[in-house]
Amino acid sequence: MTMQLLRLGPEGFYALRDDSGKVRYLHSDPFVDPPGSWELGRVVVDAEQVPLLVPVHPGKIVGIGRNYVNHAKELDNPIPEEPLVFLKAQSSVIGPSAPVILPPESARVDFEGEIAVILKQELYRADREQAERAVLGVTAACDVTARDLQRKDATFARAKSFDTFCPLGPSILLNPPLDELRLTTRINGEIRQQGNSRDMIFDIPALISYVSNIMSLLPGDVILTGTPEGVGPLRAGDTIEVQVQDLTPLSNPVEQQS
Repeated sequence: MTMQLLRLGPEGFYALRDDSGKVRYLHSDPFVDPPGSWELGRVVVDAEQVPLLVPVHPGKIVGIGRNYVNHAKELDNPIPEEPLVFLKAQSSVIGPSAPVILPPESARVDFEGEIAVILKQELYRADREQAERAVLGVTAACDVTARDLQRKDATFARAKSFDTFCPLGPSILLNPPLDELRLTTRINGEIRQQGNSRDMIFDIPALISYVSNIMSLLPGDVILTGTPEGVGPLRAGDTIEVQVQDLTPLSNPVEQQS
């Protein structure tokens, strides 16, 4: 059975959606209690009318650059010999329907649709098997990037960390097939990116293991696994949609900072 973890507004309660579409409140903490012991509560009435919040507030957001060959080529970058790791600020996170704000400091802000991996347990120097067992699930993300500043700066920190530059959601797919995850990005309804986790240079367990050998990973931390080819600029009035598998797409409008 395919299960999705949701965070419902306005209170921020967690809930589970099953294959039938039924949504039930979760009385357990998904980042403390093992999934097999989760206690479910009553069915959420009119669940489709309840707004969805960002599904996790990560302690840290670890990005992986150039993890698809054709994306590295489209930006005239070399194929990395090991994962290219960077961090995005916690304050860049927004949820579904919240606007991405284009800052005045950048003349070129790009979309980068990505598969986001959410961890459920602490890891340090994990091997592949430990890394895979630590995955709570996956969700959609957009690694919004000020491309001109990325090219100008010695590090990615400024280009990746403006407020609103990390949309996440709307739901977490539990027990996902990590080696066969589809990713689609649409801008104003037009498909701009299509990828699959099988095409990654470094697969998801390898990425988690690699990062855990640099820094401790904690429950709720998010790893952005890289973007496929097709990135491009955003303009005020655009709508970004990023979809993983058959989950409801993550949709965010784009606005210029006033």
